[in-house]
Amino acid sequence: MLTTTAAHKVLKTDPVMAHLIKKAVRYEPDKRLEQTPFEVLARAIAHQQLHATAANSILTRFVALFQGALFPLPQLVIDTDAARLRAVGFSHAKIAALKDLAAKALAGVVPNREALDQLSDEQIIERLTEVRGIGRWTVEMMLMFHMQRPDVLPVDDFGIRNGFRLAYGLKGMPTPKALAEYGLRWKPYRTIAAWYLWRANDLAKQNLLPKPAHPPKLTLQKRKVAAKKKKAGKKTRVRTKRSRSVRRRRA
Repeated sequence: MLTTTAAHKVLKTDPVMAHLIKKAVRYEPDKRLEQTPFEVLARAIAHQQLHATAANSILTRFVALFQGALFPLPQLVIDTDAARLRAVGFSHAKIAALKDLAAKALAGVVPNREALDQLSDEQIIERLTEVRGIGRWTVEMMLMFHMQRPDVLPVDDFGIRNGFRLAYGLKGMPTPKALAEYGLRWKPYRTIAAWYLWRANDLAKQNLLPKPAHPPKLTLQKRKVAAKKKKAGKKTRVRTKRSRSVRRRRA
């Protein structure tokens, strides 16, 4: 479980993280939600690539299909025609994902909460990413916010990587691997470190992030735009040389 005071003692040994903790709103974990793993993942599927308002509207209509149910059980989802699910707003891809999730919940691939609590973070990620449409990031969010696991660092999350770039004064985005290696110093409270890195994006907009005297030397992600421009520039120079050569021959 997440304990903010204990985490701060570890995280504050990192000067930059200590500044984030000082300037940002104090992290306080939400109450552990009692949703089943099936419900958490079903809601995550609904929210994929949609604004929260639109996703919540679809979920409201979805639950309304099953009168009297707080949230439908897996077997009910399997027994529901795809046309009815399509009518509430789910895309064909999401319907397939929901059906697969329901089937894997019944098969025990997606276990109940008690069984899930006995597994390690990586075991949970390995199990749940077997579900169609569920990736590592989705499971990491579940670990952090629904299961209150204290040591999760989603290194592929743009907000976390950008927050690190801003807070630590980097000239570019750190690679996921480089961020993972640097984040080892925050163990066993990388979940809370991630939360403060998200807050760094807001602090930067308020000019509350001082430039570190010695930014860490990390491997940075190559700038795709810059690489494309450089490649385009080479092609332009080649075309220019060719055109000059043609003009000379004609002359």
